[in-house]
Amino acid sequence: MTSNTQVLPSWQPRVLSVLRIVTAFLFIPHGTAKLFGMPHQALFDGLQWMSLPGLAGILEVAVGALLLIGLFTRPVAFVLSGFMATAYFMAHASQGNPLLPMLNQGETAVLYCFIFLYLCFAGAGPWSVDAARRRL
Repeated sequence: MTSNTQVLPSWQPRVLSVLRIVTAFLFIPHGTAKLFGMPHQALFDGLQWMSLPGLAGILEVAVGALLLIGLFTRPVAFVLSGFMATAYFMAHASQGNPLLPMLNQGETAVLYCFIFLYLCFAGAGPWSVDAARRRL
């Protein structure tokens, strides 16, 4: 019988890939809602692409797609981590105590920021274009 101490570490690289894929899959719709109205969010009706939220939407879709497939993962994750830190301090920290994201609706931004920061250091995992390029 195999113990958890042997099985769990063997799955770590694959779970890293799953974390990256699921995070990107959840992140990209923030941009598609801004740019294409899907899923519809009334807040973004009539949004101009060359506004700050419009440019954020472009970044969320384009760079989020790179993260989804695992291409240039480390620099992409670094950019997205900084992007989410900026989003937190621009949009959420001023709406209450900046040390309590639960009270200023900034929990999602903080979580994305630190997941992206982790991916910057951990890489894409084996299920990625980056890993496939290394194998070539």
